[in-house]
Amino acid sequence: MYARKRGKSRSKKPSKKATWVTHSSEEIEKLVIKLSKQGMQTAQVGLILRDQYGVPSVKDSTGKTILKILSDNNIKPKLPEDFFNLLKKAVNLRLHMSKNKRDAHSKRGLELLESKIRRIAKYHIRHNNLPTGWKYDSERAKLIVERGEI
Repeated sequence: MYARKRGKSRSKKPSKKATWVTHSSEEIEKLVIKLSKQGMQTAQVGLILRDQYGVPSVKDSTGKTILKILSDNNIKPKLPEDFFNLLKKAVNLRLHMSKNKRDAHSKRGLELLESKIRRIAKYHIRHNNLPTGWKYDSERAKLIVERGEI
């Protein structure tokens, strides 16, 4: 929203019918559960499955997303992954600001980041991913990140 636009250079997803996948959908679901129990976020699970196990897309192989597989097995994270990563970034930026009080550029970045957190919090409250009445507070965010409550 406030940053420079990104380019279009990126890797392309393989075709829907990936013939080289040797794992069945049940094996892929077991791998997702195993990797998630090791404390990995859903994006990390997808990257490991792609790079180490040769699964180009969990959704195309199993018919379910990684988050759906986790919620079916009652190991869904407490906070949405995108929201937790923004909280982590805000906590690190506040730590930087406490050491570098005259850094005006970072102060502006922190303001933009916190407004983004509030916007995404509204979205997740509307979609019942966060409790109603959840408010952003920097001290509360610091506690959440320190505990690793994802």
